[in-house]
Formats: sequence, C-alpha cells, structure tokens
Amino acid sequence: MSSFYIFSITWIVIAFIIFCSLFFVVVPYGRHIKQGWGPELSARLAWILMESPCVILMLALAFSAFEYLNYVHIVFLIMWLTHYIHRTFIWPYKVNMEDKKMPLAIALSGFFFNIVNVSLQAFWIFYFASYPNDWLTSSIFLLGLSIFVVGFYINIKSDYILINLRKEKGNGYHIPNGFLYKYISSPNYFGEMIEWFGWAILTWSLSGFVFFLWTVANLFPRAIANHHWYKKEFKDYPESRKAILPWTV
Repeated sequence: MSSFYIFSITWIVIAFIIFCSLFFVVVPYGRHIKQGWGPELSARLAWILMESPCVILMLALAFSAFEYLNYVHIVFLIMWLTHYIHRTFIWPYKVNMEDKKMPLAIALSGFFFNIVNVSLQAFWIFYFASYPNDWLTSSIFLLGLSIFVVGFYINIKSDYILINLRKEKGNGYHIPNGFLYKYISSPNYFGEMIEWFGWAILTWSLSGFVFFLWTVANLFPRAIANHHWYKKEFKDYPESRKAILPWTV
C-alpha cells in the first residue's frame, strides 16, 4: 500500500510538470495538428488505440478481482464504462475524422497514460479499498454522483453540439453557440473536469483525486489554446466568451 501512495504522489508531481509545459507546447492533434512530430496514424484509429485501455484493461482488472466485487464495485465499473465505451468506441464514429491524422507519439503517450491511470483506479477500487454496500446511500457518494452526472451531461451535450454544427454547416471549424458555449469556448472540457471531480468524491480516493488533477493538467491548458485559436481564426468571435471557466478564465 505504501508503494501505491508513493507512486500516486509521484504521478501528481508529473501532472504538475505536464500542466506547466502544456502552456508552452500545444499537443498537435485536432485543430492544432502540425508536421514534425514523427509518423502519423489515422486519427480515428489512433484515438481508439489510445483510449482502449480504459475499457479493456479496466474490465480485465475487474474480472481478475471478480470474487471480491460487491454492488459498489459494480456501480463504479458501470459509471466508468458508461463514459469510456462512449469515448472510445462511439464518439470517434460520430465526429468527422475522415482524412485526419494524429502523431503516433501522441497516441502512444495517451495509451501509456491510460494504462497507468486505469491501473491506479482499478487497484484502489477493486483491491485496496473496502466499500460497504451502504456506501451507495452515503452522502459522500450521492454528492459525488450528482457532480459526476452533471459533468457527464455537460461533456456529452457540448460534444454533440460541435458534431451537429459540422453536419449543419459542413466540414471544418465553426463558431459554436448555445448551451455553455455562450460563456466558454470549451464546455466539453469543463464538463469532463467536473465529471472526474465527482468521481474523486464518490470514490473518496487518492487515485480519483489524482485522475481529476491529471484531467485538469491536460484539459485546462488545451482549453486556453483552443480559445486563442478561435480568436485568431474568427474575427467575430464573441469577446465576452471565456476559455474554460465561466466569467473568469
């Protein structure tokens, strides 16, 4: 157990380093794609490869601890898979990724991160922690669940606004409007940060908190970069719109 805590703290330190570096280096995929990052894969294939441990490894680790699982573990697993089955196998076929590329280095780095993150979440939930069945009616779980559901809703709804925008106006990037896009440029990222904050609460775990910090470390700087990109590409971009936190940043 002590090794688990030492690794978790080390992983937090790495997240802080990544957070700082991403304000200076924009990861080259999506609208920020550029040459010079080595071999490239189909963006759809790369995305599925990158996210696949979140489904496959999580299921494998849950199955290996099958005899120890109770209702709480099953609920946690369902919540996790609800997000990641959609993110891994459904979303890449909803969004237009035709003829788009992603550097292999980025896909592999995401694949490695997800292996580490899934392992942290699964080993804590299935092997180290002890959750009684009445955890599901505790105030901590219900609070975290409420936050998780709100974040999930914001994340999904924001993503599909972008998807539908391309269906209506054609390929390429357009200025999204409506919902939280009225206030911020990346409500999908905002929703995902809220979602994993809820996860940290409902699991009441260091591993969940570490994942929340990594989510912020990855998405907060990218939201800033996306906001600057929008303002550069669209001269009529709303001045009052913030990057990631309504009325602040």
